[in-house]
Amino acid sequence: MLIDFNDIDSMTFPGMNNGTGTMSARMYNDDSYRIIPTVIHPRGSIGTHRQESGDDMNYIISGTGKAICDGAEEELRPGVMHICPKGSEHSIINTGEEDLVMLTIVVKK
Repeated sequence: MLIDFNDIDSMTFPGMNNGTGTMSARMYNDDSYRIIPTVIHPRGSIGTHRQESGDDMNYIISGTGKAICDGAEEELRPGVMHICPKGSEHSIINTGEEDLVMLTIVVKK
């Protein structure tokens, strides 16, 4: 299977899951996967939400931030992956002055 994200329109979401600021994403979604190149813009966040469809894996490409999963805080920087297991609650916050760029992959269970 080949997914060409150049053919998927970028969408902008203000206050995703009651977060702050904006994020932009190109979203691929089918019965098995949700794959999302994501940009959380400076001072933006994805609000706290429960992960229902599967484990949410977020690989950080650039920028800095933090993830809070079930109350535990993790530093986000290039080269690390934050994983929020299915059934857990998490949020992701851009703590830097640049975009927080990540690739989000959810394998649906």
